[in-house]
Amino acid sequence: MSEHEDTPSYCTHALADLLTGVAGLYGADAARRVSFDMEPPEVRWVLRAGGKTVGIDIYWFPDLHESFRLPDGDGELRWSSVQPRRVVAHAVLEAAQGVLDKHGAKGYRKQWGDEPFPAAELGELRRLHEERDNCAH
Repeated sequence: MSEHEDTPSYCTHALADLLTGVAGLYGADAARRVSFDMEPPEVRWVLRAGGKTVGIDIYWFPDLHESFRLPDGDGELRWSSVQPRRVVAHAVLEAAQGVLDKHGAKGYRKQWGDEPFPAAELGELRRLHEERDNCAH
C-alpha cells in the first residue's frame, strides 16, 4: 500500500497535531504519536525516527473514548511504511500550505470549528526541515 487517507473530525486540532508530531521527529525523542478523532473511531499515527528515516504505522481503533488507554498494538494496523524524514516533512509541509492557500486563515477558521490555522506549528516544521534536511521549501 502506498497511500492512506482518513478525514478527521473538525472538532480536533488535527493539522496542528500532525505538524507538531512531525516536527518532533527532529528532537531527541525518537517516537511521536498523533491521534485523530474520527467520531467515534480513533486513527493513531505512530512515527518513529531512525536517523534520517521515519517509520510510520497507522492504527485504527473502533472507539476513541476507549482507545486512549490501549497500546498501539491493540489497534488494527491499517498502513505501514518507512520513508526518508525529509520526504515525510516535505509532504506534510506541502499539504498544510495547500490547505492555507486554498482556504486562507479566515476560511480555515470557518471550516475547522473556529480554530485558527496552525501558523506557528507550520513555521516551526518549515524551519527544522530547512535547517536539518537542507531543503529550500
